[in-house]
Amino acid sequence: MANLEVPKELREEARKHDMYLTPIAKDTYELFFGPQHMATENFSIILKMDGNRIEKAIVNPGFLHRGFEKLAEQRPYFTNIALLLRICVPESDVPENIYSMAVDEIVGWEVPERAIWIRTVVLEMARVSAWMFWIMGFGNEIGLYTPGQWAAAYRERFMRLFEELTGGRVYHIYTVPGGVRRDIPGDKWLRQLRDTVEYIKSKLKDFDEILFDNYIMFERTEGVGVMDKKFALKHAVTGPNLRAVGVPYDVRKDDPYYLYPELDFEVPVLKEGDSLARVLVRRYELEQDLYILEQLLDMGPPSGPYMVQDPKLKNLPRFKVPAGDAYAHVESTKGDFGAYVVSDGSHKPYRVHVRGPSQSHGVTVLEELLKGARLADVPVILKTLDNCPPDIDR
Repeated sequence: MANLEVPKELREEARKHDMYLTPIAKDTYELFFGPQHMATENFSIILKMDGNRIEKAIVNPGFLHRGFEKLAEQRPYFTNIALLLRICVPESDVPENIYSMAVDEIVGWEVPERAIWIRTVVLEMARVSAWMFWIMGFGNEIGLYTPGQWAAAYRERFMRLFEELTGGRVYHIYTVPGGVRRDIPGDKWLRQLRDTVEYIKSKLKDFDEILFDNYIMFERTEGVGVMDKKFALKHAVTGPNLRAVGVPYDVRKDDPYYLYPELDFEVPVLKEGDSLARVLVRRYELEQDLYILEQLLDMGPPSGPYMVQDPKLKNLPRFKVPAGDAYAHVESTKGDFGAYVVSDGSHKPYRVHVRGPSQSHGVTVLEELLKGARLADVPVILKTLDNCPPDIDR
């Protein structure tokens, strides 16, 4: 029979939080967390447990391995758009853009202003849609299901707009080298987008009341999964996770692209480095992204073509890109997302490499933050790091 006792430090912690603490067995055991658990999505973690505490966590990805990068080297340039966007499903427009930006640079195209405006709008729409997806998952993990249901409904509004714009709800295959696949539907679509932005802005106070200011959320996240600035920089942490430790790095500000130099927005920064800080940074960024969309709609789409005018584009399967290489990156909700493309002058890329944020967040960082955590903290830490499993398995 296992020898049961409650360590003194855990008794003190329980008393501080007014928690009932059951005895913890000294016997260790192994627990498989995921991939069937909704908190992990297509992802698994092998936990070495000591009672309710995690001694060691071993990330076990591989459930989505598709060899995206090598497959991209066997396909024509434009065909790769439908392939690479699957690297991050909740924000599929990001892989489209980084790949297209890299190809644009190699070819030497000057993308039309109208296409630049549309690309910027699409990326910000993708960010807000991804925030709704994240709220949906995070609320469910801490037992607050109502805001998750709201977020799913609000995300549906963006998915309808995406469907009208691109023909697809989740995978859009819209941003392509040289511009975008087709023009915006018209003024009615722009009015619908503005109405959607204003509607979600009006609902932020409801999210605050039931989720972000909820004592349950604070109890589940404050002081959980803490990392400091030194650790974050060492392990290549980017995006909201980096800004939650006090580093004000945002690709849109520090290496601006598209229309971001002309837009007015703040980069939310907190210093605590725990799960609570990561949650609140995302809440503030959602508000900033809605503000950016408002500015873009006020600017309106410039006149002109939405695609470069190049006679070589008449035969897309045999379209050849001059020899060269380029790296392009954008700020996604997951972090700094980049693509390195090498051309040997043929109609297929010689090399495609994606630098996604989840390789660090979902492997090395996650394993470190789970050490010493409780079993109940696993979905909290996982969701506040917000990794994208297909990015790890790319």
